[in-house]
Amino acid sequence: MEFYDPEGFFTDILNFRSARSGDMGHFNIFPTEPFCGPNGKPATYSRRSYYKISLVIGRNVYHYANRSIDIEESALFFGNPMVPYSCKSAGPQTGYFCIFTPDFFKDFGALHNYPVFQPGGDPIFKLTPRQQQEIRQVFQNIEKELHSSYTYKYDSIRTMVLSLIHQVMKMRPAEPSAPSTANDRICTFFIELLERQFPIDTDQGQMQLRRPVDFADHLSVHINHLNRAVKTVTGQTTSQFIANRVVKEARILLKQTDWPIANIGYCLGFSEPSNFISFFKRYVQATPREFRN
Repeated sequence: MEFYDPEGFFTDILNFRSARSGDMGHFNIFPTEPFCGPNGKPATYSRRSYYKISLVIGRNVYHYANRSIDIEESALFFGNPMVPYSCKSAGPQTGYFCIFTPDFFKDFGALHNYPVFQPGGDPIFKLTPRQQQEIRQVFQNIEKELHSSYTYKYDSIRTMVLSLIHQVMKMRPAEPSAPSTANDRICTFFIELLERQFPIDTDQGQMQLRRPVDFADHLSVHINHLNRAVKTVTGQTTSQFIANRVVKEARILLKQTDWPIANIGYCLGFSEPSNFISFFKRYVQATPREFRN
């Protein structure tokens, strides 16, 4: 059974059900059941417009970036607009999900700084039966608040959502981080610039920053300075880091789309299909067609 994602008609729903006022941003919450069935809209593997937190109860497989994660009983899933995902479910599904834009939390901090929403993080938190009940109650409280007439209900909702995020992050404590250095900051900006180019939504899109010098120009640093920072922080040269990320995106597009291989190569900065094939085979030990099949 496919999981059905209502995001295709979120715009209409948000016009009359969500928190929307000027630059306030958007927020909404839904029970899962109405979107798991033949009348729903199939979830596609693409960039979403919203952040999403889902309480998933039932058997599912989430395909997230280049990974597949099995959920046997229940879990909490965190989706962000920068990383593509899709989901297949088997059997009955229950739970809740909420969607929101960054603007809804803009006065409460930057959502993308939380590990649960970062592209390289693990978005799935499997739950014990007790944790499932506690988190279900949080979603029910949020839903009740959204439909209340309380004047400050959106502030209350923000508090509950942020509390939920912190509650879940405590399940998987982060390692203490070392003090930030100039190399750390340059490397962080470089990785952010690289990640902003993905996912590629159509087979006519194309990476705009492909060479190390392109990133150095955008960061207003000398190419040698960028190379030194990336090598110090990641252990890879700038070219190696870019190539590994391009390979990762190529794997995603080959597995999760039906785009022609030549178009995928174009999207990833290769003017000739033969160059893309040679590049991919060097890293994966298989041609794009062999990998897709």
